[in-house]
Amino acid sequence: MSSGSSSNPVNAVLGKAHDRGIHLTARPFILCFIAANFAFLTLAPGQVLRNFEFLLIISPIWLPIMLGYFSYHYWRIANRTEWLAKQEYILLELRVPRDVRKTPLAMETVLASLQISPGESTWWKTIVEGRTRPWWSFEIVSLGGRVHLYVWTREGFRRGLESYFYAQYPGIEIVEATDYSREVDPSHDPYDMWGCEFKFNREDPYPLKTYVDFMKPDSPMAKPEEQVDPLAQVIEYIGSLSPKEQFWIQILVRVSKDEKYAPFTIRDEAKKVLEELRKETVRKTSFVDASGVTRESESFPNPTRGIQNTMEAIERKISKPLFDVGIRSVYLAPKENYQGSSVAHLISMWRPFSSETLNKLGITRWFATLDDWPWEDRKGHLQAHMRHGLVDAYRRRSYFAEPYRFPWMVMNTEELATLFHIPSSGVTTPSLPRIQSSTAEAPSNLPT
Repeated sequence: MSSGSSSNPVNAVLGKAHDRGIHLTARPFILCFIAANFAFLTLAPGQVLRNFEFLLIISPIWLPIMLGYFSYHYWRIANRTEWLAKQEYILLELRVPRDVRKTPLAMETVLASLQISPGESTWWKTIVEGRTRPWWSFEIVSLGGRVHLYVWTREGFRRGLESYFYAQYPGIEIVEATDYSREVDPSHDPYDMWGCEFKFNREDPYPLKTYVDFMKPDSPMAKPEEQVDPLAQVIEYIGSLSPKEQFWIQILVRVSKDEKYAPFTIRDEAKKVLEELRKETVRKTSFVDASGVTRESESFPNPTRGIQNTMEAIERKISKPLFDVGIRSVYLAPKENYQGSSVAHLISMWRPFSSETLNKLGITRWFATLDDWPWEDRKGHLQAHMRHGLVDAYRRRSYFAEPYRFPWMVMNTEELATLFHIPSSGVTTPSLPRIQSSTAEAPSNLPT
């Protein structure tokens, strides 16, 4: 699935196969269907003609239903696409102060303030007008070894977004930036590129390892510069790139409304997971009663420390504000500067946030669908198609709506704040430029 979306019925059915790294498209199934009909026509031409005659007779039943379904489906897509095209978007760069002493809890507060979802209050706005609730793209980017932090948003949400950051990070500077992803075109020569998206390896209720877990070995009252920042490892690596290499990471988020689990919710899914964990802790014993019959009895749940911690982590996850999340990453460089080893680091860059008992992030879609077998893409046409689609999806920041609508993860503010936050002064990576102080307008009450 290179540049298609889950709105394509065939790709929607084959989505899980793609996520497992098996590249399947509609073409081989269509060819098999045609070949089967041709073979059947050769062996039993009379039966084939009767089959088609029967389909033609009942076409007044199935044809309007099929056409009506597809017409409604694509009419909704057209409405949504038209509405999104009318919106104005802006890319803001976050210039980090030198003396930041905040933990990721400050970023979690910013994210909690973004729990807004206007535009979908009625079916008329959603279906007829094609409106969608806003989403944001938090981006960590290395341009020739210099690390930048960006936030992409609709123009109308700029004021609120800036105020939330200024409230938690008083020294930060937020400026409008040029879209770096449009300054180069890695899908053509002389560039080479590799990219993928990420997915949970387990069900959504299982959380990632968060900054709260990294604080546990130390005192919760430790200074920010003395605490472990798992994001420092990501920033340090992408800051080590050569001047002609680039590394793009975007984390797209929107308020979760449980579309993924409709008509249920993720909290219902969490209850199911917790119930399964509780069942694992029940011990069954067999005994022979006075009449000689063998019976079984169940003891009270007795969870191990590991299972108990897992259950607590799940309960903590669903107790906080939730977001739909899509993560996409791209590595690119001119062919003479392209380092294949950087792909391995791209794939494993979220390892510090993984846990064997909780959840972890694995790769999916785009180049992750290819296993590098020699017969997969002999002439390179598929990879060229993927390059175009991946760059286009990245530039559009598209994940939750057409033309690129993919299955998403559900994370809470704690997980998101771990993956993206303003690094404290304890992260001394020289490739992350820091400003001395922010600029502000003069107070309005000065004497004139």
